Formats: sequence, structure tokens, C-alpha cells
Amino acid sequence: MKALLFDTFGTLVDWRTSLIAAVTEFGRQKGRQLPADELVDRWRSAYEPMMARVRTGKLPWTDLDALHRMALTELLPDFQLLDLAEAEIDQLTFGWHQLSPWPDSVQGLTLLRRKFILAPLSNGNFSLLVDLAKFAGLPWDAVLGSDLFKHYKPDPETYLGACELLKTSPAEVMLVAAHNYDLQAAQSHGLKTAFVARPTEYGPHQSKDFGPEGAWDFVARDMIELAGLLGC
Repeated sequence: MKALLFDTFGTLVDWRTSLIAAVTEFGRQKGRQLPADELVDRWRSAYEPMMARVRTGKLPWTDLDALHRMALTELLPDFQLLDLAEAEIDQLTFGWHQLSPWPDSVQGLTLLRRKFILAPLSNGNFSLLVDLAKFAGLPWDAVLGSDLFKHYKPDPETYLGACELLKTSPAEVMLVAAHNYDLQAAQSHGLKTAFVARPTEYGPHQSKDFGPEGAWDFVARDMIELAGLLGC
């Protein structure tokens, strides 16, 4: 293998805890007590339906920042937030650019980078992933955002497009993810696969991805263990 590609939201960064903290602080600044956990969970639940609008042609290509903002705007009436200014909606949406890493992520990536080219393969857009790497300290060699391919995972253009950009065959690349559907898609296109469970990603609402559900090449408890399995 030459390169490792990483799902990012949930696999490397703790989006739920980070966003709940950001929304809570936003409410404090506004002098309002917001149900931050409910807002964040409903915001995230719009993730797949929003991308499906793009996949089915109901929306033209739209990057994840814009989809996040659209989803949040649709939720505002339910949380009595219709009075928010455009700049405040932008501020909340920017929370996706400032997510904290899981405790093992940076150390594990640093070890893996000794031996492999590392890059995110995320549904996040390029600028979002750059900001996120800077904030969380993720040591990438390259950044592969969905807007480079104008497709969202699990579309084949994402996995195969990454291999093309890296000038590698799929067999020389491995996807690392906490989501079985992502690994299944990558495997179907010839990439190697590694599963790292994040059983608290969705908090008390987690209903899947507690363990491997396919014949993945590697299964690890965290990124540090994965580095050990790969001889880093």
C-alpha cells in the first residue's frame, strides 16, 4: 500500500460533542437556552437527505458547507430561531470547520504518516477540510474534498477519483473509516479497507457501526492500534 484515505466526520473528529458545545455557547452569547443536543442531532440527520437531493438531481452540485447551511435554515422555525441574522447562521454553520479530534486521531495519524501518504476522503468540501485539519491538527499530505470530484460518497467517482489523483491503483490504497457502508463501497472498487469503531459518534442515538460488518482487511480499536497493525 502507498496511501491511506480517511473518512473524517465521525472517524477522526467528534462532530456531535463539538457541535453541541458550539451551539450551547452560541445560545449563551444570545442569552437563550437552546436544546443543543436535539438541534445538532436533527441537523446531522439531514446530512444524507441533503446529499440525496444532489445525487438525484433535485439540486445541482452543491458543496457540503452550503448543504449544512440549507439544512440548518430549514430547522430554524422548529427552534424559534427565525430571528437569526445571516451572519449568525454562517457562524453556526462554521462550527463544522472546528471539530475536535478523537483522543487517538492525531497521534495515530502521525505514526501512520511515517510509512504512508495520508489524505481525507470526505464528503466535506476542500476549504472545510483544510480548516478542520488546521483546527484539529490532522497531519495530512493532501486534502481530497468532495468538490474535487463533484460527487459524494459512496459514488464511485470519489474512491476512484482519489486513486487517479494519487497516481495509484485501487489496490495500493486503503480507506479507513468508522462506517461500514463506506468501506463496502471502497472495497467494491478494489481498495483495501480498515474499520475503526467509534461507538459514541451519535451519542445515545447510535444504532449501527458498533463493529465490523464485512470482511475488512484490518480492524482496530483506534488509530494508534491501526498504526501498530501496519508496522508504523
